[in-house]
Amino acid sequence: MAGVTLHRFFVPPDEVPGDRFAVPASIERQVRTVLRLRDGDRIVVLTGDGGELHCRIEGGNCVVEERRAAAGEPSHRLTIVQALLKGDGLEEVVQRGTEVGAAAFRLMVTERCIARQLSSRKLERLRAIARESAEQSERGVVPAVEAPLPFDGLLARGSVLLYERTSHEPRLGDLPAPTSILIGPEGGFTAAEVERARAAGVAVAGLGRRILRSPTVAPVAAALILSRTGDFA
Repeated sequence: MAGVTLHRFFVPPDEVPGDRFAVPASIERQVRTVLRLRDGDRIVVLTGDGGELHCRIEGGNCVVEERRAAAGEPSHRLTIVQALLKGDGLEEVVQRGTEVGAAAFRLMVTERCIARQLSSRKLERLRAIARESAEQSERGVVPAVEAPLPFDGLLARGSVLLYERTSHEPRLGDLPAPTSILIGPEGGFTAAEVERARAAGVAVAGLGRRILRSPTVAPVAAALILSRTGDFA
């Protein structure tokens, strides 16, 4: 089996009882019709708890051959707190952020957000992207994607707010690795928001001299933080 890429699927835990179970209903169409996998083929089944089941398909069932911890799951748990973006910007944030290793995404509405709401359909689409990206990047957990909240409701001591206009604050790489980072919309945070964040105990930092597109900030910042904690690169 060396060199063979195994298809990976997140499924609900109640669909994988014991060491032999029917191909889970949630992935049966993809396994049978889309990928045309047959008896003797192998897949990896993930239940979202950081573990993975290496299974052989046999007579319409999955036979567990090995249980192991997912090697691609970072030990540092980083939450990306992202302002709503226009167009497909949030999809890019969730996809790339999941690939890099973000543990969760919390969405927020800030003063300069062009998009002010997120439909339930769009939220489910973002969650599907997180699941697909977690499968592709060999994660063991699907990052949660939470519905938007107002900016002030997401300020927590120990977080870092990334502010592209700062010239006196430290850069993100100079601070201890945070457990959450706040990233603004296309127009960035207002000065008033930055001051409210400081008052709430949130650190303020920059990423450098260049101005990045809003969807680019999250994966760049996540890669920087997880590199420093030994979980990425």
